[in-house]
Amino acid sequence: MVKKLVVQVATVVAAGLLASGAAQAQETKLALGMSGWTGFAPLTLADKAGIFKKNGLDVELKMIPQKDRHLALASGAIQCAATTVETHVAWNANGVPITQIFQMDKSYGADGLAVRNDVKGFADLKGKAIGVSAPGTAPYFGLAWMLSKNGMSLKDVKLVSLEPQPAAQAFVAGQNDAAMTYEPYLSTVRSNPTAGKILATTLDYPMVMDTVGCAPTWLKANAKAAQALANSYFEALEMIKADPAKSNEIMGAAVKQPGEKFAESSKYLRWQDKAANQKFFAGELMQFMRESVPILLEAGVIRKAPDDLNATFDASFIK
Repeated sequence: MVKKLVVQVATVVAAGLLASGAAQAQETKLALGMSGWTGFAPLTLADKAGIFKKNGLDVELKMIPQKDRHLALASGAIQCAATTVETHVAWNANGVPITQIFQMDKSYGADGLAVRNDVKGFADLKGKAIGVSAPGTAPYFGLAWMLSKNGMSLKDVKLVSLEPQPAAQAFVAGQNDAAMTYEPYLSTVRSNPTAGKILATTLDYPMVMDTVGCAPTWLKANAKAAQALANSYFEALEMIKADPAKSNEIMGAAVKQPGEKFAESSKYLRWQDKAANQKFFAGELMQFMRESVPILLEAGVIRKAPDDLNATFDASFIK
């Protein structure tokens, strides 16, 4: 009797281990390229809080500078990437196909141009040195967009190639005349008013919105995983609502900020839930992409417009 019971228990344990192994085997591996930008933080939360794993995904979040993310995508080092909408346009135009599947955030003052206190307007920036990321990045496009809206172009200023964090740090240290950067680094300028002021942000020029896209070939072969990725993002937003303190601690830790400090920087953007996504993909996305093309051309980021902007997104994952 005892022997029979032991055999039964062993059988149940073995079955459990097999089931556990099967569940782990079913997890789809996925590498996603991103940065420490505050808007991407729900992806970190989905990772650290086990949301990806719960949804059958084994996600590796790779911190890759925006200027290099398309190279990682083209080489197959990553399958998906979080980046700004116009960057998706540029990658497609430059021969690196990517399909946007959900929107993450919209900047509401989280991206901005810091200038010295004696600068009264954009015209005063002619010939001035501005710290900004390389072509093909959000700060580079943002600067081009702001200058264009003020009758100027990148040719009217001197560009100093610096990533967003060093650009803000250099500016506060007294280097360069201006800096184009974003949160959490823009708050470095906000907290050092003697160094300068913020001339304009995305509140004045709403042109920074981020989406997650995936390589079309991967997407076609892994539609369920892509759906799980989108679902995980929306679940992370629900966790932020339900437990903001814990969520902010987790997201802040990824950028070496305490939860309260991270919460402060996140006030300058809006994470986009499923309803906001559906509205965005229904019309605003296409409108913005069309408006971004001439500025990308003028800035030399692309040489020709993408053949078909409709091919750069798939709204089926946000229904």
